[in-house]
Amino acid sequence: MTTTPFHPRFEELGPTLPVFPLTGVLLLPRGLLPLNIFETRYIAMVDDALSSDRMIGMVQPVDPHCRAHAPEIYRLGCAGRITSFEETDDGRYLITLCGVCRFRIAEELEKTRGYRRVSADWSCFPDDLGEPPDLPVLDRDRLDRALGAYFERHGISANWQAIAQTPDERLITSLSMICPFEPPEKQALLEAPTLAGRAELLLSLIEMAVLDNVDEPARH
Repeated sequence: MTTTPFHPRFEELGPTLPVFPLTGVLLLPRGLLPLNIFETRYIAMVDDALSSDRMIGMVQPVDPHCRAHAPEIYRLGCAGRITSFEETDDGRYLITLCGVCRFRIAEELEKTRGYRRVSADWSCFPDDLGEPPDLPVLDRDRLDRALGAYFERHGISANWQAIAQTPDERLITSLSMICPFEPPEKQALLEAPTLAGRAELLLSLIEMAVLDNVDEPARH
């Protein structure tokens, strides 16, 4: 997707950011992430975001099995802007975040109303707000071969015509976010320094998943 007039400019990104730790969930710049918000502290986080710049940082816990109230989190995340918002009759918020820019956590700050906040360092990621590259960065033939086997393994139906017509960046972003990779693999996709690097990693992860399935011994 392209940016809208409501999208912040790089110099408008704020120094502090609420963060939402969620295992196995990936947000990338220009990606769309729907969220179902029901915990009291995250209801408060959304309320506060809506009354300010609508920005929330998505991060992953380092240990995906940790059930602590405030688990250790990776130092690199991606901030998204709330672009849609709906209340439910049972007290939940249904929101969609549009990925804006990655950030590094310079410092974790005191909690506000139960949710975590950080001092965000955006300095390494000005290109996240730039226009997507025009040149292809994805080996489509290789992707089609790997993706066909991967989708078959997971019982996923694909609209191949739509895939073929989707620009490289949007397709890389969508597949990285929706494919059921392991949390460390999701984090590696987030941390890829370039779109071409993310594309290569994405292809490798899909191919490895297919090979792992082929190599699994039969169970009796």
